[in-house]
Amino acid sequence: MEKGKGSRKWAVDFTDNSSTPLSRDIPDPPGFTRASQDQDDSTLSRQKKDAEANWKSQKAWEVAQAPFKNLLMMGFMMWMAGSTVHLFSIGITFSALWQPLSALQGVGKIFAPYKDSKVDLLAPKLLFIALNLGGMLLGVWKLNTLGLLPTHASDWVSSLAPAHEVEFSGGGIAL
Repeated sequence: MEKGKGSRKWAVDFTDNSSTPLSRDIPDPPGFTRASQDQDDSTLSRQKKDAEANWKSQKAWEVAQAPFKNLLMMGFMMWMAGSTVHLFSIGITFSALWQPLSALQGVGKIFAPYKDSKVDLLAPKLLFIALNLGGMLLGVWKLNTLGLLPTHASDWVSSLAPAHEVEFSGGGIAL
């Protein structure tokens, strides 16, 4: 056979040229009814929607708990930076303030993929906000530890005497 001419050797024609459809002549197998198929489809779609809502809820809780890992890491980094004022400790401290602030600004965008009528996002959002506020409090605490927060009146008015330091060091042998 030449290419392009005639029919192929193994081709099968699936068109139905009969005047009466054969499916009416063949009875349904035992235990099969067409109505049950429609019910199964609706049950399957409902189960699929429930499974999707459950998955979205689980993922929303995972996203809400993610700042806790960042909180522990940032706390460890602040502890490693020490309590002296130098470039590394200031950078870590401002990073600890900036990351939660930027996360709080995008709460709606972060939880948008999980928005569904069957998924309640209020509790995950509140947890997310609380953990990020905890991260900001950790940064403010570090600023206070470094002495960079204005906590006394003398920090605002130059004519006042500075506050007395309560720190002291001791040790060694008394002479």
